[in-house]
Amino acid sequence: MYKKIVLFILLIVSVEASSQCAMCKAVVEGGNESVAEGVNNGITYLMVFPYVLVGVLSYFIYRHKKISKN
Repeated sequence: MYKKIVLFILLIVSVEASSQCAMCKAVVEGGNESVAEGVNNGITYLMVFPYVLVGVLSYFIYRHKKISKN
């Protein structure tokens, strides 16, 4: 079960996100392609941190339960 969860998280993180909110889309429509790419990279950068935090928290919970079991 643990391996499936880790695999699922890795798949989510590795997928390149190209979505934009309404405000970002309005700004990008007036710019060139490099501006759009920069906005998408920024969104992806901000999206990664919650997954990393959940992963780290899950690891510490797993480790704590493993130590408590022994």
